[in-house]
Amino acid sequence: MARLLRAQVASLSHILDPQTLQQSDGLTAGATLRSSDIAFLQYTSGSTGNPKGVELSHANLLANVRAMGAAVGADSSDVFISWLPLYHDMGLIGAWLGSLYFASPLVIMSPLSFLARPHRWLWAIDRFRGTLSAAPNFGYELCLNKVADADIQGLDLSRWRLAFNGAEAVSPQTIRRFSERFQRYGFRPQAMTPVYGLAESSVGLSFPPLDRGPLIDRVQRDALTLSGVAEPAAQDETGILEFVSCGRPLVGHETRIVDAAGRELPERREGQLQFRGPSSTSGYFRNPVASRELFRGDWLDSGDRAYMADGEIFLTGRAKDIIIRAGRNIYPHEVEQAVGNVPGVRKGCVAVFGSRDASTGTERLIVLAETRETEAEKKQRLREQIQGLVTDLLEIPPDDLILAPPHTVLKTSSGKIRRAASRELYEQGGIGQGRRRVWLQFIRLAVAGLLPQLRRAGRSISDRVYTGYVWILFILLAVPVWLLVAVLPRMEWRWTVMRHAARSLARAAGVPLLRQGLDLLPGSGTFVLVANHASYLDGILLVATLPVRFSFVAKAELSQQWIPRIFLRRIGAQFVARFDPEQGVADSRRMAELAARGQALMFFPEGTFDRGSGLLPFRMGAFTTAAQTGVPVVPVALRGTRSLLRADSWVPRRGAVHVLVAPPILPAGQSWSAAVKLRDRARREILRLCGEPDLAIPGVNPKADG
Repeated sequence: MARLLRAQVASLSHILDPQTLQQSDGLTAGATLRSSDIAFLQYTSGSTGNPKGVELSHANLLANVRAMGAAVGADSSDVFISWLPLYHDMGLIGAWLGSLYFASPLVIMSPLSFLARPHRWLWAIDRFRGTLSAAPNFGYELCLNKVADADIQGLDLSRWRLAFNGAEAVSPQTIRRFSERFQRYGFRPQAMTPVYGLAESSVGLSFPPLDRGPLIDRVQRDALTLSGVAEPAAQDETGILEFVSCGRPLVGHETRIVDAAGRELPERREGQLQFRGPSSTSGYFRNPVASRELFRGDWLDSGDRAYMADGEIFLTGRAKDIIIRAGRNIYPHEVEQAVGNVPGVRKGCVAVFGSRDASTGTERLIVLAETRETEAEKKQRLREQIQGLVTDLLEIPPDDLILAPPHTVLKTSSGKIRRAASRELYEQGGIGQGRRRVWLQFIRLAVAGLLPQLRRAGRSISDRVYTGYVWILFILLAVPVWLLVAVLPRMEWRWTVMRHAARSLARAAGVPLLRQGLDLLPGSGTFVLVANHASYLDGILLVATLPVRFSFVAKAELSQQWIPRIFLRRIGAQFVARFDPEQGVADSRRMAELAARGQALMFFPEGTFDRGSGLLPFRMGAFTTAAQTGVPVVPVALRGTRSLLRADSWVPRRGAVHVLVAPPILPAGQSWSAAVKLRDRARREILRLCGEPDLAIPGVNPKADG
């Protein structure tokens, strides 16, 4: 499968499996890490859209594990039993990292083992004396529906002190029924612990008080759905909604409920749930658009609707899932649960969602339910029963009811209903069409990969042809230019040949030379040019674009190679030592003398360049020369040369080059401090114009930190 996908994903360069890793020479040495570094990316389940990579730092994870541990009183005497996958945040952070931090034993079983025979989970809690365990609501529901009394004779759940219920909507009926049924096996109702969390807050955000048990709030349906007020309902009142408390925020974390304008709402008013705290992510990986939508100042948007009562959080549903029908809010999970209890409907396999109706400006209520029934008469009776149930529950009938075969309702890897994806499938007319055979899917995937492969092959051939063409062009120009520079008697003639050749090379290679600020160059007199250094092509392109003659200040190592030595000396270049302090002082004095005699000098004050983008720290040579002689410094910024030909590469790429000249800067004296100020001003100008990050900031680049 990975090899088939590789044909369509250009960035997929390697395919590794456990066997390949085991045969490797071992792991590389670990890097020095900071608490703010990303520990891993926790991808959201994608229940309401495309999965996004939540950036979680080491500090986020430690803060969350510590806060959850404090909320549940975790210590090394606990035993955690988990069937949750380790790619699920409850299984990875809550179970695995939490047990590791508090030095408590962790018993892990296969998710497939639990799904096939749910009683194995309960027996594992008994056998290993489990005190902590967790599951989404459907896990507890699966135990109620699939575990027979004969499977759990002699079961003892008395040591199970906390049964976490989270990761999806918590059903009041499920927690009541689970406690009632398994109480005779030692399960304490106070152990049922509804919790709330999300990947953007690592995993946990709110927990209820210990040993209190679930708190269920009964509110008037009309008040909430029409006005957004969670008005408590009387015990004998009909037409109610029930919501389970998820407790209070973890220590050090905060939550609030706001309206559409971002104003905080009082208690028992429904709105958008926002949060902040040390467990909160810094954003989504390489997804700035989604990251901007996540933050509201220093608060993060959970995407959930909720209200608070006595400081506790009651979730009412996902903001994107709530259906607005004739001015009334409809909560899908309530309808899904009711329809799932109808005999003949597959429990947990119902999706309720809204579909926009352009003609009425409101949403149509769609009910998608799976059934194994195939006879037309039985399906019609089932349809009538569901329509009657939904009408009694909401006082409006569904606009469309689809009875579909098993495995039609889309779910996430953790079992949550993907309502948005199901709506998309419905609107595209894809429900009930059946799935292609596996072999046909493989063929289709392989054929779909042919076109991207052909495009990449075409680009590769084009790039290779371009590389060969440019190098042939360079050689054809370089050889006669070198010979002419070596033999022509006058400096003006040598520079004329060199400048025409450089411009011809750029023109023939299809590299546009875009110049700005050339009128800022001094018309006469001495000056010092300083430019950022990004590529081997920088010198050639400066010769091609700048209309003035100057002397390159080059590293002394080039004087040891006869081909560049002869050429550079013939065009007036000056060689300076970079690593010999004594020789460096002498070279600095010599540069000052040349400047005093009217020689324009060109420095690359970074001294070198890297493959990656960024402006390195500047050396002082150019600026001490300018300060000592009182001549202006002219900053020149090069953009695009790094992309044309990067360090450690001999493969040229297509692209444009910008040469941007800043106004001259006069030194404010001859002292060292005047030279430092001159350097800083010139560097700021080049940094502003070159469009690359500042690598002189401590902690960003090792070279900047000395």
